[in-house]
Amino acid sequence: MKVIFVGPSLPDAEAFADDTMVIRPPACQGDVVRALEDGATAVGLIDGLFEFVAPVWHKELLFALSRGVPVFGAASMGALRAVECQAFGMVGVGRIFGDYTSGLREDDADVALLHGPAELGYPALSVPLVNVDATIETAIDQAIIGKEEALRLSQAARRVFFKDRTWRRVAEAADMDMGQVRALVARAWTDQKRQDAIGLMGAIAEAPSRAHMADWSFNATPLWRKLFPQL
Repeated sequence: MKVIFVGPSLPDAEAFADDTMVIRPPACQGDVVRALEDGATAVGLIDGLFEFVAPVWHKELLFALSRGVPVFGAASMGALRAVECQAFGMVGVGRIFGDYTSGLREDDADVALLHGPAELGYPALSVPLVNVDATIETAIDQAIIGKEEALRLSQAARRVFFKDRTWRRVAEAADMDMGQVRALVARAWTDQKRQDAIGLMGAIAEAPSRAHMADWSFNATPLWRKLFPQL
């Protein structure tokens, strides 16, 4: 059983899953451990919760890796954790992971967004910066927008708090006509988070049922033993 934690990055993840995969909602602390207890043979982390709950703990991912369970990350919280845990064997997938690995990105908020509930298909209520950047890049490649205007949009998007970042707010911050920005988005919209999430689904589909055991030892700290005494 391969467990994938995903939500707003790929609301229709079931359409990309095969019969070896189980789709679960965005992960928070403890969810990866529960997946392992349920018999997960591979873990894919795409989306994760934060702010009002404890986010998925690095220690959980390291524990999975120490047991020989492959762990993949992409698109959102998964990309962040993959960068932080790649030295221990976690596999990062996609451009967003690559941008953080190379140092092109540093701020966790670049992947953050507001969204509606799972029952409504996680509708996006804001635009993550990674998708703003990808859309602007596409618009440049298609000669929809010049580099000067692109820079204005990019800088404006970075001035808007992630919860408030909509295309309208970005256009206002850039002092650009909303009609122009709307037309740009209609022609050049690029959902980089979705693309990377689909990439993870493909990567985990090809993952072996078990990975090689880690060549390092997992440190069961007092906090770990307190939180997960059953392990």
